[in-house]
Amino acid sequence: MSMDEKRSMIDPAHGQLSIAKQCELIELPRSSYYRVPSTKTDENLALMDLIDQAYMRHPFYGRRKMVDYPARQGYCVNRKRVQRLMCQMEIS
Repeated sequence: MSMDEKRSMIDPAHGQLSIAKQCELIELPRSSYYRVPSTKTDENLALMDLIDQAYMRHPFYGRRKMVDYPARQGYCVNRKRVQRLMCQMEIS
């Protein structure tokens, strides 16, 4: 089962089982139940667009080399952020 499916199974208004007990029963960490999934920010979307443009021109560039392209466009990025975005884009 995915985390979203497990999260949807929990009933916070349940009269007999607490949220902690429900999480324990379906083997979902309680912190995962309360965690709010992050949304894609406008800056990340712009960076992903730049990374995509650079990847189309130079598909052989690795993550470290890919950092240079957004940096030349005025974005302050590091290798780990570019690596995470490339993984989200499934191009690494």
